[in-house]
Amino acid sequence: RQQRLGRGISHSMDKSITLPPNEIFRNLENAKRFAIDIGGSLTKLAYYSTVQHKVAKVRSFDHTAKETEGDPLYEISMQEEVSARLHFIKFENAYIETCLDFIKDHLVNTDTKVIKATGGGAHKFKDLIEKKLKLRVDKEDEMTCLIKGCNFVLRNITHEAFVYAKHADSEFRFQNTHPDIFPYLLINIGSGVSIFKVESEDTFERVGGSSIGGGTFWGLGALLTKTKRFDELLQLASKGQHTNVDMLVKDIYGGSYGSLGLTGDLIASSFGKSATPDKEFSKEDMAKSLLHMISNDIGQLACLYARLHNLTRVYFGGFFIRGHPVTMHTITYSINFFTKGEVQALFLRHEGYLGTIGAFLKGAEEDNPNQYSWGENYAGSSGLMSTSPDLNPMQRARSGTFDMLEMDRLERQLVNLPLLQDPSSYIPDTVDLSEDALAREYWLYCFEEALDGVVKRAVASQPDLPEAAERAEKFRHKYQHKLQTLRHQPFAYGSLTVRSLLDTREHCLNEFNFPDPYSKIKQGENDMALKYFQKAVKSLEELSWEQRQFALVRGLLAGNVFDWGAKAVSDVLESDPEFGFEHAKLQLEDRPWLVDAYDQWLERLKGPPHKCALFFVDNSGIDIILGVFPFVRELLCRGTEVVLASNSSPALNDVTNSELQILTERIAAMDLVIQSAVKEDRLTLVQSGSSSPCLDLSRLDKVLAGVVRERHVDLVIIEGMGRAIHTNYYAILSCESLKMAVIKNSWLADRLGGKLFSVVFKYEVPPGHKTTTLDHVPVTPS
Repeated sequence: RQQRLGRGISHSMDKSITLPPNEIFRNLENAKRFAIDIGGSLTKLAYYSTVQHKVAKVRSFDHTAKETEGDPLYEISMQEEVSARLHFIKFENAYIETCLDFIKDHLVNTDTKVIKATGGGAHKFKDLIEKKLKLRVDKEDEMTCLIKGCNFVLRNITHEAFVYAKHADSEFRFQNTHPDIFPYLLINIGSGVSIFKVESEDTFERVGGSSIGGGTFWGLGALLTKTKRFDELLQLASKGQHTNVDMLVKDIYGGSYGSLGLTGDLIASSFGKSATPDKEFSKEDMAKSLLHMISNDIGQLACLYARLHNLTRVYFGGFFIRGHPVTMHTITYSINFFTKGEVQALFLRHEGYLGTIGAFLKGAEEDNPNQYSWGENYAGSSGLMSTSPDLNPMQRARSGTFDMLEMDRLERQLVNLPLLQDPSSYIPDTVDLSEDALAREYWLYCFEEALDGVVKRAVASQPDLPEAAERAEKFRHKYQHKLQTLRHQPFAYGSLTVRSLLDTREHCLNEFNFPDPYSKIKQGENDMALKYFQKAVKSLEELSWEQRQFALVRGLLAGNVFDWGAKAVSDVLESDPEFGFEHAKLQLEDRPWLVDAYDQWLERLKGPPHKCALFFVDNSGIDIILGVFPFVRELLCRGTEVVLASNSSPALNDVTNSELQILTERIAAMDLVIQSAVKEDRLTLVQSGSSSPCLDLSRLDKVLAGVVRERHVDLVIIEGMGRAIHTNYYAILSCESLKMAVIKNSWLADRLGGKLFSVVFKYEVPPGHKTTTLDHVPVTPS
């Protein structure tokens, strides 16, 4: 079957499938529900599956009995867990029968009797689908499915929408999804054009359209050039020069028409020169002229409807777009011209899947998929590939073969942090590597260099499983392949950032059942740090108030040095197991720090206490126990309530919520301040909803957002390089904030104008915000 699928495809075209079918139709044996969208040339299949994977669970030992030296604080066990995943696969209609055969042979556990179908080809292939899969085809309205799919991707995929800029360093400029996605205009360019105004999840109307669309370009193009394939027609257009066929303003007036504001290069008449007797025109020039004519017409129509309905968000989709740079460029130019830059043409990374996603959601309404948050699984998604006709077939292979999107159902519903000053303009990441070639090359190299260490950790975390080494090698191969893809297509998963590189690595580790490669390291470091907690607190209490405030901040920063994600640190920790808290303090640069607002923070501490502090914590071991807890203890003593937000699931050596519960319980047993704060609910532990070493404040656990509101949080503390430097360095909050980190990467330190172990200590107060009776506390410049 695998050979047959591969052979059938490679015989029909020069772009053979490089993946075996079981890597395309993944986890098919556990598929529960299907939907299909069949267009004129592409089929999009959707199914829901249950995925079994390992999760690392920690369980506290009973410490009531007398402990012996060296007893671990908690045990770690690997348990099987089942979660939900959505799979979307796109392929050319030529392969539909072979693919249906493969699906039929692998359907094992499905109890579904119906397949939801949409698209013009659903009727054509109805009998074939019913015969092959023994499922009843239930047709859904095409436009309803399209809108439902659009709402779903805009809500759940952060970098779904993008602006296309042909001549920029990065062609794709991704937009952060606005928390409220409505209202918007959707221009669907299929054979004709349909224009929809979408006002809510279930409220939309077709407000207009045109018979001049993708079918017009294809049909007229075929008559003019004798080229029958749509992709080939676009390829011709990309090489053409429309000015040989179109009549420009300067052809009529000898230059621009200033009094009307018309430049000389503006098209005055599409195909205006083609009536010239005895002159031949090339296929390329005619295709380019036709493309401009139809794109400009659609662009003007879109602008008029956007103005009529007072909408600024205008999304384009349909087979005419299909990720083709040449169509995106002409549409973008047209929109920009007619609105004088007031409206941007927005395209969607997964626009080809909208119909099938909508059909799937219609069939899954009993499960209410919209009550959950979903996240793109980078390990199983092929990403956005450039389909520029200028690229050779190998580079643009997936425009003609198979393309996959996978989305995992998240256990928790994710929402904005209520304290973001303007959620619509919040961008989590500090540097977009898609637009910074030097930084991109450096970080890709960094992640490749770190791969051996991650593989080693992964194997060491599962010493009792002999096949762990084989799985770790599969992880290495998969992640290496992802890094190579991102080197050539940095825009594959949206904006390329350090966060997305880290998240892709975590997704690949989970794919091969390594949920927590650093579990043993965290366990050992937590046990060790706990032994020094009381001594650390005692030495702090012996200091004067002012000395203690500085020692607490210095201790927090020193604790933050212990980060296994930073190679400069992991090399030291590997070679010198004795490297400890006091050594880390000596590594820190002396004041003034690289970014130093400590004096302003100290002044603020002389005023009234904050009502409640939200603290996003970072690493296990010395960081959380000897750095964070003494700092938190001081806040509690001042009369400030504290909410500790930690990761919901593992990433590197970051402390997870379940580990933090055990650590807090243990610290409370040896410290009365922490003990009474826990008892009186002045110290609360909440999951952040994240499983990343970075932090996206627009996707946090809904429960955490509720706690922030209830407790009237007026101070946010963000600690660590991932959360406070790679992300959130420029985040503007509506309350006071502290962002603290030690730069543990010499390249990054150099870029920021510092050196290894430079300190960033940002204390920020929003403009016009009255913090205390001390009105003179300044805002720290960024």
